[in-house]
Order: sequence, then C-alpha cells, then structure tokens
Amino acid sequence: MLQLLTGSGIGRPAVFGLAALSTIALAACGSRNTFVPPPPAKVVVAQPLQKPVTLYLELTGNTAAFRTANLVARVQGYLESIDYKDGAAVTKGTQLFGIERDTYQAQVDQAKAQLAKDQGVLGEAQVDLTRYQTLKQEQSIASQQAEDQAFVVQQDKATVGIDQANLETANINLGFTTVLAPFDGVLGNHQVDLGNLVGASGPTTLATIVQIDPIYVNFTLSEPQYLAIRRINAKAGLPISSSDLTYLSTIPIEIGLQDEQGYPHKGHLDYVSPQVDPATGTIAVRAIFENKDDSLLPGLFVRVRGPIAHQDKALLTRNDAIGTNQEGSYVLVVGADNVVQRKIVKTGQRQGQLVIIDSGLDPGDWVVIEGIQQAFPGAKVEPQRSELKSVETGSSDDSKTSGPNPAPK
Repeated sequence: MLQLLTGSGIGRPAVFGLAALSTIALAACGSRNTFVPPPPAKVVVAQPLQKPVTLYLELTGNTAAFRTANLVARVQGYLESIDYKDGAAVTKGTQLFGIERDTYQAQVDQAKAQLAKDQGVLGEAQVDLTRYQTLKQEQSIASQQAEDQAFVVQQDKATVGIDQANLETANINLGFTTVLAPFDGVLGNHQVDLGNLVGASGPTTLATIVQIDPIYVNFTLSEPQYLAIRRINAKAGLPISSSDLTYLSTIPIEIGLQDEQGYPHKGHLDYVSPQVDPATGTIAVRAIFENKDDSLLPGLFVRVRGPIAHQDKALLTRNDAIGTNQEGSYVLVVGADNVVQRKIVKTGQRQGQLVIIDSGLDPGDWVVIEGIQQAFPGAKVEPQRSELKSVETGSSDDSKTSGPNPAPK
C-alpha cells in the first residue's frame, strides 16, 4: 500500500488531483478579496452669484417720541373738569382740563373797568390841553400852564398803557384756566383728580402728551464706524459734513422690531451729533419714520440698518459653503477633472443666506454647496451643477438655490 501511494504510477494522479484542488481553492479565495474602489461621492456645486450689492451697517437703537410735553396748571385753582379719556388721541387745540375761572374772570372785568376809567381821564386831560394851548396863543394864560397840562396828558397816556397791559395779563391768566392740547398726540393718564387744588406752590403736572407720528429712532456710531463712513463718502465724492441736513434726509434707514423678520420699516437719517461723547467714544445719530398706524411706540428696542457702500459686481456664495481652518476661511471647488480643491477666501458681509466673497474666488469656480462632508481636497467627486438665486435682503425670504442639474458629460 505504501508503495502504491508513494511510488507507483497508480498513486501519482491522486497526488496531482489534491494539488489542483488546492490551487482552485486558493484562486477562488483570491477572487473574493479583490479590492473594488467606491464610486465618487455625489456633491452639488454652483458658481458664485455675481450681482450689485449694497453694504449695510447694522446697529441697535431705541424709538423715541417726536414730541413730548408735560401739561401743567399754570394758575392756582381747583380742578373742575377732565375733558378726555386716559390714553385717547387728541388734536391740537382740544380742551383737556378746566380750572375754576371765576376769580380770573373777575380780574379781567376789573382790568377792563380800570382801563375805561383811565381812558376817560386821558380824554378829559387832552381836551384841557387843547383849550390851554388856544389860550396860550391868545396870551390869556401863562405858557407854564399849557406845558404842565401837556405833562398831565403824558402821564394819563402811560396810565392807560399800564391798564391795557394789566387787562392783557388778566386775559392770559383767564386763558390758563383751560388747558389745551399743544399738538396732535396721545394723552397719558391724568395725574390729578377732580376737586384738587392745583398750581398752589408752582406748576402742577396734570398729564403728559406725546406725538408718535412721526417717530424718532436714536442710535449711536462708534468712532471707528464714523471715521470709516467718512472715508467711504470722501472716496465716493459724497458730503462728509454731518451738518448737511439736505444730504442726511436722502440716506435711507431701515428698522425691525424683535419679533419681525428683516427691516420692514423705512425712514431716513435726520440728525448726526456734531461732537463725539468723550465718555463713551460714540456719536449720537437719529432717524425719523412715519408711524401712521401707531405700530411703533416710544422706548422700543429696534434693529437698525443703514447703507454705507455699494459694490457693482460682487461675488456671493452660500454661507454654509464656507469652512474655516488655521489659514482662515475657505471654500471647496471642483475642477474640470472633478477633483476637489481648497481655496482660501476673504469673506465680506452677509446677504441673507449668501455671503460676499471679497477675494480668493473666481466667477467661473464651481463651489461645493451640498455634500461638503463627503468632499475633501484631492478627492474625485461626481458633481451635480446647480444655480444660486438671490432675493432682496432685508425681507423675510432668504437666498435660495435651485434644484441640482446633472453635470454635462
């Protein structure tokens, strides 16, 4: 048996058969372990949007009433009437309060009577002066008597003048018994109830009236911001003086409340302080807005936006396509060979969901805007081309991209 298995011709085919099976098995195992590379990652790419944009300065501010006045009792007396409802809107000249007027009416009557009496005395003195002057010409009396009578007439004229002033003062005080609205506005709640003595030891505040149409918005510029705006204006050939009120009224200002999207309220610049506050290093600025529906109340916190520059051909791409590393901001672009490259860029101001690229990007670059996690420099990808679309910034809409289009083969 041993010879048969090892040395005879009958045993050799069996050995060769085992070797062949081993070779086939090894070949089968080798085919199962062959490396198959994964397909290229699919990404969405879009060229940067090129369009004119306006650069804005975004700040915070507070609304303030256009006019505010404390209504006070300027004469002493008991409060007899409150002629409005707290919180009511009134027009200029509307009666709001009434103070007892009997005493002041009596003073007017007394002043009128005194004026009438002294006017009668003056008339009599003028008649006597005319008679004395005639007698003086006839040399029937001494000239001294005529001169004395002329002085009497002058004194009586002065007395009449004093009476007229007293009557005017009495009429003014009588008018103070009626408190009128000094301008169109909204009244606050009354501070004094009926029957109380007012004006006893000085002016007594009765209520406050505010005018909120139009309405002011106050905010501040830091010194670097103010200087930057001056440089931009000087470069563009625009006025740099804050005292040019005509130019200020042409600068649009937009505001938005805390619960509003964008900047729906439109106004214009109204005032820039001529000096810097040395304590804070800021400059006070004020804008004015129409407020027909009274939607803005004094004291509200608002977001403020104003234009500071304009770019005719700005490049913009999706803000979420911007990455950062130790070198700064960058974008991933896909070349003609579908290989991903990294480009270091300098970013500018946000425009909705887009961001301005100041440098580092070319208009023809295809920027990866979706699938960024699957793209890295040097990797080959399968790009699907898309087109960036933009809407006006400042509204509730954001910049959008269209659906991807297959890349041309």
